[in-house]
Amino acid sequence: MTAIPVSVVVMTRNEAANLPHCLPALARFAECFVVDSGSDDGTPDIARSHGARLVPFRWNRRYPKKKQWCLDTLPFAHDWVLFVDADERLTAELVEEIARLMASGPACAAYWIDGRPVLRGRRLRFGCWNRKLALLDRRRTRFPDQPDLDIAAMWEVEGHYQPQVAGTTGRLCHPMDHEDAKPLSAWFDRHNRYSDWEAAIRADGRMERLITGEPDVGSSAFPSLRALIGRRMQKRLFQRLPGRPLLAFLHAYVLRLGVLDGAAGLDHALARAFYYWQVGLKMRSAAMGAGAFDRFPSIRAASESVRTVRPAGDPYSSSNAIRSPPSALSRSKVRLRTPGSSIR
Repeated sequence: MTAIPVSVVVMTRNEAANLPHCLPALARFAECFVVDSGSDDGTPDIARSHGARLVPFRWNRRYPKKKQWCLDTLPFAHDWVLFVDADERLTAELVEEIARLMASGPACAAYWIDGRPVLRGRRLRFGCWNRKLALLDRRRTRFPDQPDLDIAAMWEVEGHYQPQVAGTTGRLCHPMDHEDAKPLSAWFDRHNRYSDWEAAIRADGRMERLITGEPDVGSSAFPSLRALIGRRMQKRLFQRLPGRPLLAFLHAYVLRLGVLDGAAGLDHALARAFYYWQVGLKMRSAAMGAGAFDRFPSIRAASESVRTVRPAGDPYSSSNAIRSPPSALSRSKVRLRTPGSSIR
């Protein structure tokens, strides 16, 4: 069987629990890179055992971040690159669809792929799935340098934003499954950091800049409401609406029929609402002003520790960053994690 002429990139940091489930589905692609950030749980050995090319990565806390670094640095044999997170599993139908696309010749510069949530072993049929530009022509795509280095919870991988594309985008019909084999505590850790980042960029206007630079969803055989209205327009509307946690729940559980997925659908819809509640709470806490830091000495210490990241007077200085208060939602050892493009 002819190898699919696509270079796959899997970015890892301590992904021994997920990598054995991710890599086997990538066997048909011409090459696979595992770009690892100092894992100490056996991740490198697992990558090698599946025939992947292991590449070490160490972030210098500057741009480019990890995805763009991969596009700039890795010795790709092909121009088309597929980014896959370690907790994502390509379905056989998606692999075959990509093979047919490459054989016929892609008409677009990048393709959106839906991520189907898997909760407690159950694939969700309804509710809100995430969507990201994962299959890219590296000659016509680039991840922008978003001004977010000041945010204490920021990590080495680009956040919840898509690459800029010189050309049109399309959308593949088949999804890939998103199934994290790690304990639920890892999910809470990850989304606590995501909500820190989103609260910070919403609070001072950076979200508008991010939305403006994002491409809209391309065409597909089954266009969604988001595709018809436009991704940017929908994001701008949602950003301005009051009661986002309730709206996020109703959208996932009622409008998108998450109720039909039973208890798993309810859990997923509640998780979306919880995420937006976190974002709103952190924004309101930051709006209390500088006096809020006096109530949480650990937050003040975190703020002071990152003030050297940007020069004084910068409108995006670290003093404006939003950080999680010490609580049950914030764990002391939060690992760096590859974010997706939606609520994961």
